[in-house]
This record gives sequence, C-alpha cells and structure tokens, in this order.
Amino acid sequence: MRVNIVDYEVLNPLAEIEKSEIKKASIPEKIKRIVLLDNTKPNADQILDTIRKNLDHIDFYNVKKPAGAPATSNQIKQASKSDITILAVGDCGSCTTWVILDAIRLEKEGTSTISICSDSFTAFAHDLAKAHGIDDLKIVEIEHPIAGQSQKDVENKALKIIPEILTILNGE
Repeated sequence: MRVNIVDYEVLNPLAEIEKSEIKKASIPEKIKRIVLLDNTKPNADQILDTIRKNLDHIDFYNVKKPAGAPATSNQIKQASKSDITILAVGDCGSCTTWVILDAIRLEKEGTSTISICSDSFTAFAHDLAKAHGIDDLKIVEIEHPIAGQSQKDVENKALKIIPEILTILNGE
C-alpha cells in the first residue's frame, strides 16, 4: 500500500499590524439603553430578539447593517448612543471579522460592547481582537450553526447565552 503524505501550510488571515493598546470601555453600573446591532445574517435578529425578551427594565434600540461589511459611520454613531451595544452574529469568516472590527470601533468611541460569535469562530474573533490591541473584548460564544436553523433551535441557543450576558452586564 502506498500513502502520499502532503504537508500544507495554513495561513492565519490576520495581517501583522502595528498594535496599539486599546482601552476597553467600562459598563455603567445602571444600564438604561442597549443598542442591538444586527448584521442581518440569517437568524441574527432571532438571537437579538431573544436577548431583548429576556432582559427587563432596559430600553432597546435597533441598528441594522449589511453582513460581511463594516458599519457605516452613521450606524456607529447610532450604536454609540447607548450604555452598551450587543453585536450579532459572527458565524462565518467575514461576518465575524466585521462584528469584531465594529465592536472595536465602538469601544474606541467609549461604548462598551458584547459581540456574539458562534463557537466555530470565537477563537478567530479573540485572535482578531488581540491583533488590534484589545485582548479582553467581550465575546459571547453561541453554539454553531446559526444559519439554516429553525426559529426554535436559534431561540434555544440564544437562551443558553443569556446568563453570560447578564454576568457581563452586572459587571461580574
């Protein structure tokens, strides 16, 4: 029997950049307004709706942006008019990239963020945030896959991350 062994070099898509430390925005003690930044990926709205339904006494505002692209300056400005912005959902390469880069832009503006990424992409999300100087960006991991799932399945996955979101919001 003959076996061919081939080595492949897998490249990390993160470019080398001149890293500067970014100070993460702090979460206020009393959260009055949360912006839900929906990147319009399939079922991102379902995740954000489940979060909205399970957090009491908070005013929510929605901002939508196209998936796989950065938020516009106006969308960032709208999202920064909050105590915290929750971004969803990173469940592929380009959408995860833009969820994290948009979160970094908001953190630089002084708005605290929580980014929701599927467990298949959270390692990349953390690496990307670290490469851009924010090692401790708040990233909540949701079970992959998200797209192509039933509304009930997505809701159940979103319910599992509510305790972690509450822990972050309570500053624990």
